[in-house]
Amino acid sequence: MITNAKVFRPEHPPRDLHHREGQLDHLSSVLDPTRVDRPENVCIFGPSGAGKTTIAKYTLDQLEKEALDLHWAYVNCMADNTPAAVLFEIVRETGLGADIKREGTASSEAIHRLRECDDHIIAVLDEVGSLDEQPLLALWNVPNVSLICITIDEDEWFTALSSKAKSRMQSAETVRMDKYRHTELVDILDSRVVHGLVGSRLDDGVIDYIADLAAGDARYAIALLRQAALHVDRHDMHQLTEPVVDAIADDAASEIRDRNIRSLGSHHRLLLRIIEEADEIDSGTLHARYEDRVQSPKSRPTRRRYLRSLIRSDLVERDGSTQDMRYRSLD
Repeated sequence: MITNAKVFRPEHPPRDLHHREGQLDHLSSVLDPTRVDRPENVCIFGPSGAGKTTIAKYTLDQLEKEALDLHWAYVNCMADNTPAAVLFEIVRETGLGADIKREGTASSEAIHRLRECDDHIIAVLDEVGSLDEQPLLALWNVPNVSLICITIDEDEWFTALSSKAKSRMQSAETVRMDKYRHTELVDILDSRVVHGLVGSRLDDGVIDYIADLAAGDARYAIALLRQAALHVDRHDMHQLTEPVVDAIADDAASEIRDRNIRSLGSHHRLLLRIIEEADEIDSGTLHARYEDRVQSPKSRPTRRRYLRSLIRSDLVERDGSTQDMRYRSLD
């Protein structure tokens, strides 16, 4: 049934970006170095599965084909969340730091490499809410570097920033994205079917059914379609039907969760593991157990930032007042 598995991989860029034309035009207009003296800084906000990362990568892929003096880097701040890790990942991805070794090299060397580059550099900082603001401010001050900062909750991120960082980031161009409508999700799924499946083996109405279940989340919708197609192939079934989708719905949710966990840095992962081991845990005990297991623990404000990231990724939930905060694992 599957003719091209690549179209279902999260890292695979779509051939066409459906129903994001307005945001795409906006991004292109402020980032294209042939139309502006310097690409603008941009903040992209929106819920999970709204296409925030996809539109950033898609836009930059297109611009890089047209502009010889444009290079870009992508950093997942859930994984690379120290200032040094972020800066070195940017210079590595842009080809400016192949000879740099992270160990024993000061972060200022990465900034120096960026400053010395004559080309435009655009750094995509995904899940930027996990990141300390130090690299944000350092990159902001490099004249030829522009930032695309991606996060779910605009208010939460700005509230956590210092006044200095907040004033800078609020001056950036803003792109806000909503969940996809039902008909838009259907178009996205239809495109995956055309490019990756034998369309005649899908029952009538099954794409509509998947779009209903996904409730505006393109990432979950694509995971449902992928898992359903795999189920049909593995069990030598002829048709992909609604009962097949029901049977694999938990597998699709687990796929998203596992992918989120794989993207975590070591300290995020440890906090999650402590919560999972306890199933439910109060804030004080969580921090105490974390400190017992780490030789050089992160500060409490940093840990709270990491915990907020775990909540945004639907890996944990919390309730209670500030004095009686409790965390639970979401399976």
